[in-house]
Amino acid sequence: MESPPFKIVNGSTYLHVDGLVYLNDQEASLVQEAEKIAQVLRNSDYNLLRIDDTKETIAFLRYLDYDSDPFPQLNDSWLVKVNDSSVSYRTYSDSLNRPILHRKELLMLPSDPRRERAIELTNAAESIGLFDDTKRIGYQRQWMALIHEKGYRLDGYSLVPLGNNDCEKGEGELEPVYTAWNASRHLTAMVRYGFSAPIQSLARQGLLDGQYAVFDYGCGRGDDIRGLIENGISASGWDPYYAPDNKKVSAPLVNLGFVINVIEDYEERVDALLGAWSLTDKLLVISVMLSNQNDPRGQKYGDGIITTRRTFQKYYTQAEVKGFVEHVLDEEPIPVAPGVLYVFRDKDLEQRFQMNRYRSRNNRLRNPLPQQKEHRERAKKNRAELLYQEYKDPLNKLWDIWQLLGRKPQKDEVEELTKLLEGFGTLNRALRFLTNRNGLDAIECAERKRIEDLDVYFALKQFEHRRSYKHLELGLQRDIKAFFGSHSAAQRQSLDLLFSISDIDALDAACQFASDHGLGWLEKGKSLQLHASLVEQLPPLLRVYLGCAATIYGDYRNADLVKIHIHSGKVSLMRYDEFDSSPLPRMIERVKIKLREQDIEYFIYGEEYEPPFLYHKSRYINEEFADYPQQFAFDEALDDLGILGLSGYGPRPSELLWKLQEYRLEVSGYELIRSTVLPSPDEPCGKYLTYRDLIECGETQKITKIPNLPKQPDSYNALYDIAVNVLDPIIDYYGMIELTYGFCSPELARKIPGNIYPKLDQHAAHEINRKRNIICDRLGAAVDFLVEDENMLEVAQWVVENISFDRLYYYGPDKPIHVSYGAEHNQMIVLMKETDSGRRVPRKVSIKSFLNSEILA
Repeated sequence: MESPPFKIVNGSTYLHVDGLVYLNDQEASLVQEAEKIAQVLRNSDYNLLRIDDTKETIAFLRYLDYDSDPFPQLNDSWLVKVNDSSVSYRTYSDSLNRPILHRKELLMLPSDPRRERAIELTNAAESIGLFDDTKRIGYQRQWMALIHEKGYRLDGYSLVPLGNNDCEKGEGELEPVYTAWNASRHLTAMVRYGFSAPIQSLARQGLLDGQYAVFDYGCGRGDDIRGLIENGISASGWDPYYAPDNKKVSAPLVNLGFVINVIEDYEERVDALLGAWSLTDKLLVISVMLSNQNDPRGQKYGDGIITTRRTFQKYYTQAEVKGFVEHVLDEEPIPVAPGVLYVFRDKDLEQRFQMNRYRSRNNRLRNPLPQQKEHRERAKKNRAELLYQEYKDPLNKLWDIWQLLGRKPQKDEVEELTKLLEGFGTLNRALRFLTNRNGLDAIECAERKRIEDLDVYFALKQFEHRRSYKHLELGLQRDIKAFFGSHSAAQRQSLDLLFSISDIDALDAACQFASDHGLGWLEKGKSLQLHASLVEQLPPLLRVYLGCAATIYGDYRNADLVKIHIHSGKVSLMRYDEFDSSPLPRMIERVKIKLREQDIEYFIYGEEYEPPFLYHKSRYINEEFADYPQQFAFDEALDDLGILGLSGYGPRPSELLWKLQEYRLEVSGYELIRSTVLPSPDEPCGKYLTYRDLIECGETQKITKIPNLPKQPDSYNALYDIAVNVLDPIIDYYGMIELTYGFCSPELARKIPGNIYPKLDQHAAHEINRKRNIICDRLGAAVDFLVEDENMLEVAQWVVENISFDRLYYYGPDKPIHVSYGAEHNQMIVLMKETDSGRRVPRKVSIKSFLNSEILA
């Protein structure tokens, strides 16, 4: 039986419709019920679904081009709450930055022949660090920018290094081999605006921490060198064309970046590889252009091609370049990313690299400062493309004015008409050319939006003295004729729209439509709240509604958020301090406009009234805002703490900040990070204890009265974590415990008699020694405790069954148990068996064995 094609993210299960056959009867019935509630059909309406861990909420998702796109984009989403039969819908059809799907192979059957290439793409993405920061990967715009930042481009199911400039992609077979030709290798050197893939791989592997100098063999224009120096890293380079006078010097790290693939002579390639290797003290990084199904076409030459730019390119497979390097250097290269290989001269460094390869050790580099960009036109492919390229500027201007007007422009509305007539003969032919090139959908959309804009315009003009048709601006007269037929028809249509703002059902439907399209946060039947910049995308009825409010108050664009009250005939405008840059902007002004009473109420926040935070800011913007992914992640993190309450307003700012401090958290940019503040020992640490309880609990501390205070904020964070995740649940179940040993400072450790192991036991938490090194690199924290009148074996077994921990040491049924809590969560159990001589010998046991009491007999 094949493994079920499920993908688990934050406890929720994703599966393709083909995987529905793997659900049990209860789950299958739940999906069928949710389908009826949402009125959706499999395959036609949705192709993926998400079931939350409680089995109470199901999302039906439709991704476009699911079979062909390596990272399909979400177009529609239905969120169904089965318990109350409610459904909310969102379409991304108009979005410029849609959510995307990653790791598609997890949703495919092992027998699916397409699964292997999806796995290879995911592995390649992981190898270059695309999944390191999950806040940046969920949306198309940020995803493509991240790929480019990493020094790659997406070509089908391949990540291709941004290595060298090559020719424009063409069509057809390769032409015959050249017999005589001189390569212009310098033309392959790219102008970079970020670090190349091999340099980024070094940073990702933690090798650019300033310890090693870098020599770039074939440095091209020197952008990598310049960026490394700007980051405080010693770097130099040589290039036969751009830096021929620079000395070739040995260095710990040598980069041979996209060099051997532009050398047409095999022996010269070998010389270049050997030359770079001869300068390498520790590590040689080799990168090449990889072959794929969309390689640029050109004329055959040797084992490569001559591009249209008269340069040579040899496109390697990963196995081919690995074999070449191994053959020339007689060393085993290590592929670390698509087209990037490491060859170690320092074998100790190689061993450390292999051990640490999958740890999150990343030296983040600031991108090199930008230089002036160079522009070049792409090669022309066909006659229509040639014509477009020749008349590109006037055609683009013609298209822009067509989109702006929503109708065909007249001759006097067209810029550079003479040039268009020169190329196409008539204006209509130029318009047909653009229709064939860009399609009818964009034209129809522009027409629809222009009619809506005119409806709003004429509706709001009803408040002013109406001008006769002949006194209207010429362009407006043309609009009326094209879209309405007559001025009176336009007036009647706009008057109907104006009167409809009193129709509660129509307002409700318009607000629902806006919410479905990602325009604001809808409280069903009550209000729609959104950022002011989104107002122009609202349905005409809502724009007229807000326009009426503007006639009373003024321009709503002075506000940050706009709130449309559906039933009460009111509009609220809110201004915030640092709305664009803060995840928790504070309200400084609120204006309530009462349309029915033609009145305004002002509320100013300041010294007398504490400016409240805006919680859930991501609700009122959408994915097209630059910082939306970070804001959404911040809002989810704050929600997960459970401190905002159910009122919808959240706590006062002072209450929130106090609660975050209690949780050992603070706001930094768009993140909740661990606190950097040292708390008072008497502040709460979890539900039942204070920090003092964990600091002043050991026998030696009580005798010596050593303050024993942690000096590192992370030590307090670790004490908080063990209190909340280990001690609180134990106290909930057994009642108050007796702490016999808790935090141990270096000063206290020196006073404790007998054998203790600060480097291993985690009692030192995150403290450092005199050499500024972490005392215990396991980190976390540890405590020893007793439960009065309880068999400590039973207590230890309960802990093992119910709590996530790092290490547990069991000494005996009447002895304290040692429990640590750290990042590793090893769930390691150690029996401290006492020998006849009284010496205790540690013995690791499995969880299964420990829960079987006979092992302790």
